[in-house]
Amino acid sequence: MIQEINAKSILTHIKQPDDWFGLKYNMNLYRGCQHGCIYCDSRSKCYKIDKFDEDIIVKFNAPELLKNELPRKRTKGTIGTGSMNDPYMPIEAELKLMERSLEIIAENRFPIHILTKSDLVLRDIKLIQKINLVFAAVSFSITTADDLLGKKIEPRATLVSKRIRALDMLAAYGITTGLYLMPVLPFIEDNIENITKIIKLANACGVKFIVPAFGMTLRDYQRDYYYKKLDTLFPGLKERYQSTYNEQYSCESLLKTDLEKAFYDLCGEYGIATKVIIYNPHDNTQLNLF
Repeated sequence: MIQEINAKSILTHIKQPDDWFGLKYNMNLYRGCQHGCIYCDSRSKCYKIDKFDEDIIVKFNAPELLKNELPRKRTKGTIGTGSMNDPYMPIEAELKLMERSLEIIAENRFPIHILTKSDLVLRDIKLIQKINLVFAAVSFSITTADDLLGKKIEPRATLVSKRIRALDMLAAYGITTGLYLMPVLPFIEDNIENITKIIKLANACGVKFIVPAFGMTLRDYQRDYYYKKLDTLFPGLKERYQSTYNEQYSCESLLKTDLEKAFYDLCGEYGIATKVIIYNPHDNTQLNLF
């Protein structure tokens, strides 16, 4: 069900420093997400989103709010997208809230960091290129190099191979591209062969940075949903999670040390940054966070 609401504001301040995404402001045009990723933390009780994959809340007045709020911001910090939703989920193709918002961001000369799992972002490549006169980065979440596995765990997101092609095209337009290698699902994706292949694909299409997290989170409603999907998609694996992690929130891969070594060694070989690249208004070049 799609529900339109009249939001009161559209930009929220991010507590600094933001080591993960390099943001000053966060912008959520939607609430809930249509991609149906089986592991999504946003299903957790604390976020109070019932029927997370089905009931999508649309902030239909978001562009008007943005047009009003941006000129009043004293700091031209990076605007981020994609918290608890994907700004390019399927409904965006029809509603175009992101497209209209990018036009306003470009007019006000604010930097942006777009996080998505959809190649629909290519629709707005000219607008993103215009924003890039200040700074624009586009990052994709990719945790498997296998389209078939990707379709199991992220059933309505763009195929991994199409995300890779989108990264290649964005880089060709001079846009900073990144990859979020998270969550890496224990016993499913946490093997060196998978991690190595992702990094090699990222390097081939000009990705500038990769931010990893070798494991996942699990709590309350999120855990219940994930385990239900494991029973269907990977029979017997739920019991392995239960015996390994019990009720833990943070579920790190048992192979984390080996995976990290392989990751940092290969990224070092290719010259790929392992922290987000952030907007620096005092320099014409964008610097790594560390």
